[in-house]
Amino acid sequence: MNQMSRPPAAMAIDFTSPVGEPALLAPDSVQWRVFKNPVALAVGGVAAVLLEFADARIRSGVWDHSTYKADPIGRSRRTGMAAMAGVYGPASTARRVIGGVGRMHAKVSGTTPKGEAYSALDPELLNWVYATAQYGFLKAYHRFVTPLSRDDQARFWREGEPVAALYGVTETPKSEADFLAMMEALLPRFEPHPIVTEFLDIIQSGRAAPSVPRFLHKSLARAAVSLLPPAVRMRLELGPRYDLGRRDRWMVGTMAKLADRIKDRASPAWQAAERLGLPGDTAWR
Repeated sequence: MNQMSRPPAAMAIDFTSPVGEPALLAPDSVQWRVFKNPVALAVGGVAAVLLEFADARIRSGVWDHSTYKADPIGRSRRTGMAAMAGVYGPASTARRVIGGVGRMHAKVSGTTPKGEAYSALDPELLNWVYATAQYGFLKAYHRFVTPLSRDDQARFWREGEPVAALYGVTETPKSEADFLAMMEALLPRFEPHPIVTEFLDIIQSGRAAPSVPRFLHKSLARAAVSLLPPAVRMRLELGPRYDLGRRDRWMVGTMAKLADRIKDRASPAWQAAERLGLPGDTAWR
């Protein structure tokens, strides 16, 4: 899901109807399995933003043309809901929501502080943002929830292509190796920036979920940093203070595994399955 985009504020997604209308992705897909886990999405989503913010064009686009700096939590939730629409929503709803994102993209352009022009419709940026989200979610689930086989990982990358096409993505990685090759091409552009650490400070502050102890938010932030390829972490100058310790790993892994067993009847995954006449816990099987 493109972090440069802002889903319409009035967006309301009904995952229960129209009854029988399929989603863009099949119920037996790996993506249905991964996207049901809120901890994996949280950790993977933060990792994706860090990978995106490494590029000044995306960083400027988000900071200058969205509500992120004023309302980062609400902005992230709207972005997450649009991502859920692509996986679990009725296909017509997914197309409507993604179409709205595309119309917002058409309005996003400008120049970075160093004077480089950018546009949210730039295929290179669209491709990278899509790839970072896929990488973050898959890597977080694989590392902190349960290891996925090579075949399942390949399926995950492949399954997202119908959604990617609706966003205007022209090149999708077919594997982690493809993702790393895409990263290598962009790596010379990556740089540290105060916005990156400001973003991590927001995550660690616990503002997203005040009822959760603050030390858990710090562990989640460190878990996200741990997913970054070493070359990117080095470019962003995210030093030892972000190292994932043994205690952090245990806490994040415990939360992620517990979350994977909670069959939430109000979740998009459960509601989408019932819309299709399937058992609500289909994504948990």
